[in-house]
Amino acid sequence: MGMTAGLVLAAGAGRRYGMPKALVRRGGALLVEQAVATAREGGLDPVYVVVGAAAAEVRAEADLGDAVLVDNPEWATGMGSSLRAGLTALASETTAEAAAVLLVDMPGITPAAVARVTVGAGRDTLAMGGYENRRGHPVVLGRDHWAGVAETATGDAGARAYLRAHATDITVVPCGDVADDTDLDTPGDDDTHVTP
Repeated sequence: MGMTAGLVLAAGAGRRYGMPKALVRRGGALLVEQAVATAREGGLDPVYVVVGAAAAEVRAEADLGDAVLVDNPEWATGMGSSLRAGLTALASETTAEAAAVLLVDMPGITPAAVARVTVGAGRDTLAMGGYENRRGHPVVLGRDHWAGVAETATGDAGARAYLRAHATDITVVPCGDVADDTDLDTPGDDDTHVTP
């Protein structure tokens, strides 16, 4: 079994939130720091973080340890460009067999969910967290799928088109008992939000 890398997408401007979500402080830590910690504690190595709208601020303010930061100059076109940038970097710089994708604005995703969805992950894996009747994050993409995902990732859809086309190949791993995949869209979504 090969290693599974972590890929944290944290490049957006957070227009509806009012600031880049990577820099939102919640429970004493930045969301980007929490996402990296979740990836590490879930057993992912290495951990790559795609930055964009607030790249300089993330570099200056966030304590991300040995996480590798990847710049996405096309961040304004949507999450798809960040997914492409991250997968391209992982493909050229690592020997990871799979990547678990985490979104910076889903702080309810836990290390337990990451560990559960990545069990046995390999080059041909397609797996997603399951929440009642929904599929969500973490999303695990085996290396054999990276090129296809990158080719179809556009706008804010991320891997959605590729996953829809390969729906019968996806393993859905129940995570609702150990995680919450709700995303923070506006400050009102999280009453513990503190402005940095």
